[in-house]
Amino acid sequence: MISGAFMVPHPPLIIPEIGRGEERRIQDTIDAYHEVGRRIADLKPETIVLISPHQIMYADYFHISPGKGAKGDFGQFGAGQVKMEATYDTEFVETLCKLAEAGDLSAGTEGERDRRLDHGTMVPLYFINQYWNEYRLVRLGLSGFSLAAHYALGQRIRETAEILEKNVALIASGDLSHRLKEEGPYGYKEEGPEYDRSIMDVMGNGDFGKLLEFPEDFCEKAGECGHRSFTVMAGTLDRTGVLSRRLSYEGPFGVGYGICAYEIQGHDPTRNFRDQYEAKVREQVLKQRANEDEYVRLARRTVEEYVRTGRKPETPEGLPQEMYDSRAGVFVSIKKEGRLRGCIGTIQAVQKSIAEEIIENAVSAAVKDPRFYPVEQDELDKLTISVDVLGATEAIDSMDKLDVKRYGVVVTKGYRRGLLLPNLSGVDTAEEQVAIAKQKAGIREEEEAELERFEVVRHY
Repeated sequence: MISGAFMVPHPPLIIPEIGRGEERRIQDTIDAYHEVGRRIADLKPETIVLISPHQIMYADYFHISPGKGAKGDFGQFGAGQVKMEATYDTEFVETLCKLAEAGDLSAGTEGERDRRLDHGTMVPLYFINQYWNEYRLVRLGLSGFSLAAHYALGQRIRETAEILEKNVALIASGDLSHRLKEEGPYGYKEEGPEYDRSIMDVMGNGDFGKLLEFPEDFCEKAGECGHRSFTVMAGTLDRTGVLSRRLSYEGPFGVGYGICAYEIQGHDPTRNFRDQYEAKVREQVLKQRANEDEYVRLARRTVEEYVRTGRKPETPEGLPQEMYDSRAGVFVSIKKEGRLRGCIGTIQAVQKSIAEEIIENAVSAAVKDPRFYPVEQDELDKLTISVDVLGATEAIDSMDKLDVKRYGVVVTKGYRRGLLLPNLSGVDTAEEQVAIAKQKAGIREEEEAELERFEVVRHY
């Protein structure tokens, strides 16, 4: 069973040999960490499951550390004399991997690149080991999967603990925003303090359902580190009543450090947050589908038929006449739970009509976008789709003539060409727009490139 859970940060300077006095500026965090250590000693867990953002991270796979154990030290932070060693709970790892596979969750022990303990693991263990060291460790990394998938991993961790009848404590390691101050490691963005206020409210009250609703672009702008760790932890407490206690929050160095503790209060079926979230997503998709125009309906019909049968549909009858008569570049974008799931398009017309352009690019967005694995049947009722029909491109001589809300941009350097659509969430300036388009084209940011702008008609 999960006997307790803790949200903790991992600033290396909290270790005295690294901080050399600077750690005293986060004394509240130090005091709270000692409280966590004492609470874990009271729980006497056989196994500690620790989720670290500094484990190796794959886009489509949760990595679980393999083998019998690992060692580590703080040498990269100038304190190589501070060492530690952990013994892994191999039985727990084996069972968790089997449950993940049975539940169609991509997780396992393959792909390890560095066996050493990372600082996201060692900082929490530095404090825990002062009070309790009679445990075996399970160390997990994060992935590029959705927040709901991270919550699902937590549910598999809980099931594993129950099957093995082990006393398990859960540690979610992760700093908050890294953008709280201009002099901080990544400067200041207004989303930084806003994220920290929001996450400490959510975590301090144990309101875990809201974790799944944080927009991806907001988290990215805030420069957060631990959101996915916290979401995995929330999954381990699915359908569980908890007594939440906020132990500390500080951010003097431009990075937020928050510590919360969760005491188990028994079964609570109303706290099935992933089920509630997915029901809400399905309802939103159904509402959107009811209002989709013919452009999007054609794209959705194409995606669904191709994913289910492997066959591309013929151009149907009954579409608006301009979809048969006109030609244009078209982009089809697919999202799942607010995150991009596939996007493929053409800058200029390739097919004989807009309808055929939509069909071709809808198939490509669903199964041929190299950034994502192909869309699967069980995802179809969770997808939102948009279709952008591009206008003619117009050469411009300055970024001053761009407007990220109105115009998309094409950048060209020799044979390299990249495009970014307008009015994208998280892209707020022309400089950001051009930089991303250059990155997509393989053009270095400092290289000069020809610029073109275009308008789109976006169909939802």
